[in-house]
Parts: sequence; C-alpha cells; structure tokens
Amino acid sequence: MMRLDKLLCHSGLGTRTEVKKIIQQKRIYVDGQIVKKGDIKVDENLSVIEVDGQRIQYQPYLYMMLNKPAGYISATEDHDGKTVLSLLPEYDYASLFPVGRLDKDTEGLLLLTNDGVLAHRLLSPKHHHGRRYYAKIEGVVTVEDVLAFQQGVILDDGYRCLEAHLDILNVDEKQSDIEVEVYEGKFHQVKRMFEARHKKVIYLKRIQMHHLCLDPDLPLGKYRFLTKEEIDELKQ
Repeated sequence: MMRLDKLLCHSGLGTRTEVKKIIQQKRIYVDGQIVKKGDIKVDENLSVIEVDGQRIQYQPYLYMMLNKPAGYISATEDHDGKTVLSLLPEYDYASLFPVGRLDKDTEGLLLLTNDGVLAHRLLSPKHHHGRRYYAKIEGVVTVEDVLAFQQGVILDDGYRCLEAHLDILNVDEKQSDIEVEVYEGKFHQVKRMFEARHKKVIYLKRIQMHHLCLDPDLPLGKYRFLTKEEIDELKQ
C-alpha cells in the first residue's frame, strides 16, 4: 500500500504540487469513487486509479533528464546543499540519484533515476557507452589532436584513454569549438585529455549519453520525464 499522491507522481502525472491541484479539482477516481485527498492509501497492484477517465499504471521507477547548470554538485548530498537534486525539490521523496557525474562547472545532460540496475549498466566500463560533449577550447585544435584522441591520449598519471572521437566545429586564432565522444568516465577526463595536448577547456557541456540526447528545448536548470521511447532505448 502507498499514498495516492506518491503513486501519481511516480506515474509521471506531475510534481506533488501539480498532483495536489489535480486531486483538488476532483479529477481522480479510485475504484470508481472520487477522491479529495492525496494521503489516502491505495494498492498499487490492485486499485483502479483513473485521471479524467484514463487509467493510471503505477511506475516503480522515475527517469528524468536534467539540463544541469554550472555550480551544482552531481551528488545526492553536499554540506552546502547545492546538489543537482536541489533543482528537483518536489521529488525529494523518490530516492533519485544522478547516473554518473558532471563536474561542478560543467553543464548539460544528466540522467536522474531511482533504477539502480539501469544506472549500473549505463556506467559499467565493459559496455563502453558513449558520452558526447560540446566544448570551447582555449587555443587552436588541430588534425594532430584528432589523431591523438583516436589513438588514446595519455593522461598526467600515465593512463592511456580509450579511443575518443574528436570533431572540430570551428577554429579562430584564440579559441576552438569542438565536440568529443568518450567511452569511459575518468575523473575530469575531457579536461585532462586536452591538458595532455597543452590546451585548456574553458566551457564544457554534455549533449549525449548512450542513446539519450539533451533536449534542445529544455532550459538550463530545468528537467523533464523521459519518454517511453527514450527509456526503451536506454535499456536496449
């Protein structure tokens, strides 16, 4: 048994505030009866729950895409409290966690879920799931850099990275715009790879993880639920 409002949030109907409003509008039926309070207990497997005449199926896991802004830690807790989860206060009950990490000053795609099995599979080194980034680089990125990334850049600690794909988008005398795809998640990896090539990352944004691409219409600091198609692709 679980609270009705929690079940509705888990099912993607909205945040707790949005769900509360829907309940107050008397749009929720449980076993054929209108409900007026969200704290009633329902059986997630047996109760028939309908919203505007459409049956709701309980979803035990949540999957959210966050367009992470700079200044937030990719963690579930921090002594300053400024974690990525603080951007989703309505879901503090859901035991969400970020899948992987983005540096504090890095923006872009971050997957948040409470599905530990999927998270493990996406992060497992043996699967080599790609992570694609857009970056601004201080200095001129060259074809030699592209070849070095293909061969595996050697980091400052002697570790040779797996092959990475570097695409040069634009270059001027002081700065280069690039996209790079890596297949492992070493600490500060993209920054350290460019440092090994005597160049500095001045802006970094993740735009893709495995099959999941950052929604171009998702504002910085905002989130949305993944679609069924996006979830299915991640699980393939």
